[in-house]
Amino acid sequence: MNEITFRLNISSDRFRAYYEGIAQNVVVRLADGRNLQFPANILRPFLTHTGVQGEFAIRFDNKNKLADIRRVAG
Repeated sequence: MNEITFRLNISSDRFRAYYEGIAQNVVVRLADGRNLQFPANILRPFLTHTGVQGEFAIRFDNKNKLADIRRVAG
């Protein structure tokens, strides 16, 4: 499996667009300059009253399908 780590700092106001279905994907700029795009709904378990913040690890299977996401640091 391929694992990629990244930091997020999405305010609750900004995440509302994802939550309401206005925006469907999150795009993250990785440390090496690449962009990573994934469905916003996978972040819902990490949503707090201040938004979604922290360092996350996302894993993809051998066919580059999303396997899971987890918070590695808050």
